[in-house]
Amino acid sequence: MPYELTPIRPPSEARSLLVRATRNCPWGRCAFCYAMLYNRERFQLRTVEDIKQDILAMKSLAQEITEYTHGYGSRIEQVAMYNGIFWLTNEGVKTAFIGDANSLIMKTEDLAEVIEFLYQTFPTLERVTSYARAKTVLKKTPQELRRLSQAGLSRLHLGLETGDDELLQYVDKGTSAAEMIEAGRRVKEAGISLSEYVILGLGGEDRWKQHAEGTARVLNAIDPDFIRIRTLRILPGTPLEERVEQGEFKLLSPLGILREERLLIELLEVNSEFVSDHVSNILPIDGKLPQAKKEMLERIDIVLTAPSERRASILKPRQLTHL
Repeated sequence: MPYELTPIRPPSEARSLLVRATRNCPWGRCAFCYAMLYNRERFQLRTVEDIKQDILAMKSLAQEITEYTHGYGSRIEQVAMYNGIFWLTNEGVKTAFIGDANSLIMKTEDLAEVIEFLYQTFPTLERVTSYARAKTVLKKTPQELRRLSQAGLSRLHLGLETGDDELLQYVDKGTSAAEMIEAGRRVKEAGISLSEYVILGLGGEDRWKQHAEGTARVLNAIDPDFIRIRTLRILPGTPLEERVEQGEFKLLSPLGILREERLLIELLEVNSEFVSDHVSNILPIDGKLPQAKKEMLERIDIVLTAPSERRASILKPRQLTHL
């Protein structure tokens, strides 16, 4: 039985069952966005029945692998990974991610039905997560968000990108800092874990300081469970690429990126996991705030104060295309 896979997911969901509930992005206008990679087609809501059929197809595949390994005494996880099935462990399916870019846009009861069906089909599930937009969160009532939490929605991944209103407008994010704060707070109040994403370098050379300061201000107001860092990469065909080529947007140097990240961390007053879990990031700066702040800043300072030859070996020239 064939099934659809969502083309994107957070790095933290690399071993998750990928369930495609929607196709593409309902916004698709962000000047920098990875959504440009798959949003050349219109946004679509899939039916609950179609989604359930995909889940059942994945369940059938998991059973087939399990039965095969029992017959030959092999380990389930090894056989699954050998066949490109990264979501099946020796103890069953542990995590699932519902995509594409903003599946929270589904009707609340439809999404709750999908989530509950996932747990029924895979009793070993411990976590179900999804992407969302702040605007979409704000269209849900507190009761609707709690309904999704009760259904088993464990975590939402929101793209803050920046907390500076001027930059949010410049990259056509379609929301404001105040809306980002309200949306983040609503997610947490509903009992859903919250990951907020930040794009280092989004302010370029001209706005790096206001980017760091505004982002810290919004994150402090939300106090998310996770702050996940990305470093700006310019994708071919995006509006931001055109602005770079025209000289309107000046890319921040790797050294500038680290200075920006240092300022952001210095200004943060949160109880959050700070995570650099993407290949785009210059340094793997991770830690639990506020406990690890001093150590994190010291790690950045080691590079910032290193001899130029040493820095050059760490801070390689940034490329304009996504890797």
